[in-house]
Amino acid sequence: MTGSISLLLRLAGLAAAGAVVAGCAAGSSSSAPPAPVASASTTLSAPSSSSAASSAAASAASSAPASSTSATPATSPHAVAPPAAAPGCATRDLQARAGVSQGAAGSVYQVIVFTNIGNKACTLYGYPGVSLATGTPVTQVGQAAQRSPVAPPTLVTLQPGQAGNSLLRITQALNYPAQACSPKATTYLQIYPPNQTTPIYLAYTATGCTSNSVKLLTIGVVQPGAGSANG
Repeated sequence: MTGSISLLLRLAGLAAAGAVVAGCAAGSSSSAPPAPVASASTTLSAPSSSSAASSAAASAASSAPASSTSATPATSPHAVAPPAAAPGCATRDLQARAGVSQGAAGSVYQVIVFTNIGNKACTLYGYPGVSLATGTPVTQVGQAAQRSPVAPPTLVTLQPGQAGNSLLRITQALNYPAQACSPKATTYLQIYPPNQTTPIYLAYTATGCTSNSVKLLTIGVVQPGAGSANG
């Protein structure tokens, strides 16, 4: 399949980072961004005071009139705090599908597309947890995807019907000696959306390594759009 120019740039960056990525557990996900803090509006006013004039001073020369002061408010009383971010996308509100893919240098680069199928806006932040899986019940095969440091996490807001995507690199299991890899056919991608503990099982045919010493997968952060020229 043919991807966009942006996909090709991400492929190059993801391949270059393959040797330095940090490990990631199957169900792990990145921490959500710090919630915005609304500044409180505070108004201070000094109490006015006056001293009673004595009867003897009434006939004296007139003095300057007394004045009272009040503190200026710290913020405008009409200031509005920024709206809170939409809640994180729950697994039940997401559909996952395989987007554009491309093979290069013994690896397959597969875009995973997340679509908001709920009726409210929600957010995705950071890395999904991805692994190969097979069987009934579905069982993980080998190590979960490592995290690529190519792009930093950003908050992606999905309105109903909108999509975000993450780029998965799958190294060919046949690149490794059979004894080191212990290859096994797989039929699913087990996908945990960021900050969720319930997975999505996406039908996907591949070959994994049952040996935990081999790390075939690398995953990037969620980005806006479907990851293709038409996304």
